[in-house]
Amino acid sequence: MGRTRAQGPGSQAPVGEGIMGDEIKENLKRAVQQAEVSVTKSILRWKYKKEGRTPPREERLEEDSRRAADRAHEVVARRGKTVWEELKKSYFKGRDE
Repeated sequence: MGRTRAQGPGSQAPVGEGIMGDEIKENLKRAVQQAEVSVTKSILRWKYKKEGRTPPREERLEEDSRRAADRAHEVVARRGKTVWEELKKSYFKGRDE
């Protein structure tokens, strides 16, 4: 057995895997991405309803939602800030007002 690192009481994991294996990380990443797309899709539906417009077909709405979520990631990455920092700033700004 190769080198291991303790994960917690009585458990060991290979050094390269850490606490969370690569498969678990990928599954978690996919779940988060799908949640982002779902939230974006809900926002787009709300926007269409608010503007009195008929939303596009589901496939188009899905594509638009993915593009919008991708753009949001690009903006956050370009500005050099994490999503968490942006959320904290928004939270504290709203709380202080």
